[in-house]
Amino acid sequence: MDPVEVLRRNAERNGDQLAVICGDWRQTYRELYARSCRLANAMRAAGIEKGERVCLLADNSAETVELVGGLALGGYVRCPLYAHDSADRHRYLLELTGAVALVVQAKYYSAIAPAVATCETVRAVIVIGEQPDAEVLNYESLLANASPEQPPVTVGPDDPHQIRFSAGTTGLPKGIMHTVAGWMAVGDETVGSVRPPLTSKDRYLAAGPLTHAANMPLWPILDAAGTVVVMPAFDPAEFLRLVETERATLTLLVATMVRMITQHDDAPARDLSSLRLVYYGASPMPESVLVRAIDVWGNIMHQLYGQSEVAPVAELLPGQHIVDGPPEQRRRLRSAGKPTTNARIRVVDEKDNELPVGEIGEIVAVAPNRMAEIWNDPDANAARVTVDGWVRTRDMGYFDEEGYLYLADRKEDMIISGGFNIWPAELENVLTAHPGVSEAVVVGAPDAKWVETPRAEVVLDQRYPGEVTEQELIELTRSKLGSVKKVTGVRFVDELPKTPVGKVLRRVVREHYREH
Repeated sequence: MDPVEVLRRNAERNGDQLAVICGDWRQTYRELYARSCRLANAMRAAGIEKGERVCLLADNSAETVELVGGLALGGYVRCPLYAHDSADRHRYLLELTGAVALVVQAKYYSAIAPAVATCETVRAVIVIGEQPDAEVLNYESLLANASPEQPPVTVGPDDPHQIRFSAGTTGLPKGIMHTVAGWMAVGDETVGSVRPPLTSKDRYLAAGPLTHAANMPLWPILDAAGTVVVMPAFDPAEFLRLVETERATLTLLVATMVRMITQHDDAPARDLSSLRLVYYGASPMPESVLVRAIDVWGNIMHQLYGQSEVAPVAELLPGQHIVDGPPEQRRRLRSAGKPTTNARIRVVDEKDNELPVGEIGEIVAVAPNRMAEIWNDPDANAARVTVDGWVRTRDMGYFDEEGYLYLADRKEDMIISGGFNIWPAELENVLTAHPGVSEAVVVGAPDAKWVETPRAEVVLDQRYPGEVTEQELIELTRSKLGSVKKVTGVRFVDELPKTPVGKVLRRVVREHYREH
């Protein structure tokens, strides 16, 4: 895919086809292309040059897709910020990327203004919505005064396209830079196994932030002249309504979203028959949630595994989600699937020797959709990419005899208790298999005797009629995994700390036990 060609071609051939729906907003491909061109030309007029970094701070909105399109047409490097971050974190990311411009929704301007004021590289601030002061530029005014013609910029496949930021759960985020070709390959790899392929009849419901994984199918759906239905903020009832009223055919969710949707009171009454594919990823999906989801909308679940550095590299296709078969088939629900069309995956030891089936090691992967580099950090880049181009994921896992990839955990999350290696995911799978457990996370807590010991934080399923006790769950893990790997304590909580994309913040859980 070529993003410039995708927008131009669809404006010419499918100009009246709906490209974007967001609430009452209806935007055709002709309008999307014209406004994307206006944005690129307006930024050129503001002195922003091809290859310079532009940070965005905004929720999903009617303008989101044209922002993506306009920055692509101008050859700018899109750097999405996260609304939940502090001013200090925003300042760090602006300085890390050397951003020359910021596009921000009016409601977030006051929070980021102090960071902008002390960032020497930022030359232009563009506000979407009501203009807060005379020192910033108004988004709609800029577009109104700019040309709707394609800007005179040549954008090549090796040009920088996007900088995504690592989650920052163990430290400061790093910038993951993708070229144009690399990011288009992300889309190709995401939809490569979809059958039948995407067409102009497909409607992608963007339920999660388009700054995160929800962005992965965006260019493929635009390439097919399909429609993007944008949710400004996730809400399970609104999701169900939009699937029914807008006839959405595919979406991308994380486990928390799937649980909220499938447990919602409206789920049985809504017509969800238009859905033909539900991508999921970013965090583990308990088997009980998968079973419930398949019961609600059919066997259309499609797992994607990867990370910002290279994603996706593995997938579990709908036909591989077997919930009523023998144990050897049901266990695949706990896997990350098999390599995607163009990805290669190995499991290696500390010396990069490939390990045999069943042995846990670090997952390394290579694919056309891998990052170009970790931005402005050669040491980190060298640590994550081998000399022959394989990305070290820092995830630990193993292959089974049928070629399915299973994750053990992040390398840094391994618990060493009394000299034994314990992977939290093993314990979490056992705990969430209990019908009374909705979510669970296991971390290593300080222990005077064993140095570390596995402790669990558990969210109970309020629909479960019985009582769930700490001792019951401890004994459950002992019976399934043995006395060495059992959890030695359980704390019941109302919710687990998570990032905006649904990943559990183990660092926050670990801090609780270090403080207590």
